[in-house]
Amino acid sequence: MLNNQPEADLDLVFQALSDRTRRAIVVRLCGGPASVSELAGPFAMSLPAIVQHLQVLENSGLVSSEKIGRVRTCSIVPATVRLAEGWLGARRTHGERRLDRLQAFLAAEPDSEPQSHEPPPSIPPRSTP
Repeated sequence: MLNNQPEADLDLVFQALSDRTRRAIVVRLCGGPASVSELAGPFAMSLPAIVQHLQVLENSGLVSSEKIGRVRTCSIVPATVRLAEGWLGARRTHGERRLDRLQAFLAAEPDSEPQSHEPPPSIPPRSTP
């Protein structure tokens, strides 16, 4: 899924992460696999509601699940997390480079007294003879 359309996949990832409950589920799964029942525990919502959140996370590629017997176990998909991290990291790096250039520019300016921000004196109108 992630190799064919990286931009569309990123859209799905960030859309999935736009919900606080889904972000909490991702944080929990970063600690290791968990059953749907374990994931539902901390939330004051029904099991079907948690399953819907998990479906969104699975559709985005962030989470995979496996059913063994009556237990569905979910786990994080590290490659998808790395994709989102890489995209965010590239933006952060660009912004940091801009700030570094600004810092270098400001450091290179000679120290001078602050200039007055008063408007220039007005020029009197010319008198006509």
